[in-house]
Amino acid sequence: MANIEASAALRVENARMIDGTGAEPLPNAVIVADESGRIQYAGPAASAPPRVPGVQVVDAGGRTVLPGFFDCHVHLGLPDDKQNFLIARLVEDPLLTSLRSTQVLKKTLDSGVTTARDLCGLPVAFRTAIEQGVIEGPRLHVAITSLSHTGGHGDSMLPSGLAPFTDGALTPFSDACTLVDTVDEARVATRRLLRDGADVIKVHATGGMASRGDDPDDEGLTEEEIAAVIDEARRHRGRPVAAHAQGLAGIRAAVRGGVTSIEHGYAIDAECVDLLGERGGFLVPTLSTLYLGVDKKKMSEWHYQKRMRWASITKENIAAAIARKAPIALGTDSPVAPFGESLKELTFLVDLGMAPMDAIIAGTRSSARLLGLADDLGTLEKGKLADLIVCSGDPLGDITVLGDAANVVLVAQQGVIRKNLLSHDAVTTPIASA
Repeated sequence: MANIEASAALRVENARMIDGTGAEPLPNAVIVADESGRIQYAGPAASAPPRVPGVQVVDAGGRTVLPGFFDCHVHLGLPDDKQNFLIARLVEDPLLTSLRSTQVLKKTLDSGVTTARDLCGLPVAFRTAIEQGVIEGPRLHVAITSLSHTGGHGDSMLPSGLAPFTDGALTPFSDACTLVDTVDEARVATRRLLRDGADVIKVHATGGMASRGDDPDDEGLTEEEIAAVIDEARRHRGRPVAAHAQGLAGIRAAVRGGVTSIEHGYAIDAECVDLLGERGGFLVPTLSTLYLGVDKKKMSEWHYQKRMRWASITKENIAAAIARKAPIALGTDSPVAPFGESLKELTFLVDLGMAPMDAIIAGTRSSARLLGLADDLGTLEKGKLADLIVCSGDPLGDITVLGDAANVVLVAQQGVIRKNLLSHDAVTTPIASA
């Protein structure tokens, strides 16, 4: 894994550690990371190595330390207000739009998300800029664009004839969707994305909520087209494939085709849950779109009615998937849900029946597995990178504390402190004695 930048050695003391493995919380824990940002010790203070001069020390003051979280479904380059965005794009310098995304990235990082998967809208350059320390944000996996049929969920053609997310004249970055209508077109588009540096390929297997011309029950790419995409991704170092899939028919096609993850999965049934687990895939429910993404005052009537129609369906099916121990990773679909509130998704998972510890695992260890990063991230264990957060309150007693970025008082990536709301005396660097 590429370093975000030259990392600082770090020691966290006086912490209650939830390490992301599912183990019981450890009181009075110490975590020690070396100068490369890798954890050398994570355990009880009684067995911890002594302090070393020059290593930054954080006194957590009895607060909870957890692994850095993931958001496996975001669109950090897309606007949170599409109507005003369209107006702004006609009169605003595109570079200014790009610069605003740096604020979104920092806001997401400060909420406790140290790694994110952008499923269309953000170009590769942002991933590189974060890796090289040019800007601060979650380490990124990017899809660059998504693949949709003409007239499908990703086709953003407006009644005016403009296509704000499939027309390079209006999108500030790369096209947020590429239209493919045959197996061969799907193969070629996948090859181009892999050539351009995509970490993951995203396909639209169903219609969706925010597209007026289709419905979640409508099918998107065919099983044959999805299989072609997966085959191309497999031949290129086994790149994962994520499927926007909301209605049951499209979910089945995507799971049978062998996708790595089902995004949304609102109508998922027991058969698909079991098959997804057997094939090592994950469900990313994006419950934030339901709990935070519905505002009648800001939505078209058709969009609002569609959301309301699917609300109970979604809750029932995702609750059943949770009860069936579906392999779940955390994702929010921001900006459908507000940027910087990713960890509220934990509350919604718990609301539908998941235990708080399991929700934390979904946002850490399971998400790391989905992204193929489990060797380096997702848990606080020796040998892993020191991505961690310190939060006020007890998330096992009240999972909602993680959803408020003000409670996330410290964020570190690979040993480098990115956010610090602790007092000056709580973060010190011991100096060697004369």
